[in-house]
Amino acid sequence: MPVTSVTTDPEALTMTMVAQFPVTVERLWGAFTQPAQLERFWGPPGWPARFTHHDFTVGGTAQYHMTSPRGERSGGRWEFLAIDPPRSFEVIDAFALDDGSVNPELPSMRMTFEFLETEAGAELRNITYFPSVEELEQVVAMGAVQGATMAFNQLDRVLLGLREFAAGKGTQTDILSDTHVQFTRLIEAPRDLVWKAYTTPDLVQRWLLGPDGWTMPICEVDLRVGGEYRYGWEPESGGEGEAFGFHGTTLLVDSERYRWVVTEQMTGMDHPPTTNDLSLVEEDGATLLSILVLYPDVAVRDMVLATGMVDGMERSFERLDEMVG
Repeated sequence: MPVTSVTTDPEALTMTMVAQFPVTVERLWGAFTQPAQLERFWGPPGWPARFTHHDFTVGGTAQYHMTSPRGERSGGRWEFLAIDPPRSFEVIDAFALDDGSVNPELPSMRMTFEFLETEAGAELRNITYFPSVEELEQVVAMGAVQGATMAFNQLDRVLLGLREFAAGKGTQTDILSDTHVQFTRLIEAPRDLVWKAYTTPDLVQRWLLGPDGWTMPICEVDLRVGGEYRYGWEPESGGEGEAFGFHGTTLLVDSERYRWVVTEQMTGMDHPPTTNDLSLVEEDGATLLSILVLYPDVAVRDMVLATGMVDGMERSFERLDEMVG
């Protein structure tokens, strides 16, 4: 993972994050100064950011909001204090209300971004300066350390390019925390085709079959928030295995951003549901399909991963790739 350290210093009133990347300083600078690239990593998994304004000049401002799997929004605002391309920039980082104004009930911090050349590429040094110990502790208690670490660890796929990051690697599994697991797979097709194949029942039934030897006679999808979906599989005639299925509810749909969040529960089981957050990112005609799964606890996470589900996912994604590619 790119992030090598995160430290807080109550005496200096700072939080410092250091991360290493195998790219040039100029490439790293571009990722932090171009809104389209910032949106791909600014915000931890499950809370992607959208920048609604970005005036990268001294005295200019940037405004963004992050959206949770259940549709809650958290806003942010930067005021650019200093810019020294491609070495550093400095901002006042504030929480923002829905109208973009500073939220007076939460801390505002000075934050610096330094981009340093190393033998292996480039280093990011991000330092946040707090007005008081109480405000440092408040932000840390809100999950800032874990959130920032998870966000910055998404940078590899932005900096390297999707094909270099994922091509030929099949379905990748990243355990992000005790309850968060992210599955990614590169599909060699534009994301509008992948989205259609993922949300249209008669197309889903052609590829979402898991291992060979199974059929999917039940596929019902309601993309409206609050709508329900139902999947059911059974072995082909003469095959081994018992019929099973999953069902759940749509929590969030953003067709413009190609994001679909649902609950998922195995039919007939009493286990608490997972939350599955699908997102699609396209680059040069290829689409990175990501599914962020929130498990109820670490025991359920480990139990599910031990079933060999990733092998079934990979066989399904192979079919998807063949169908839309």
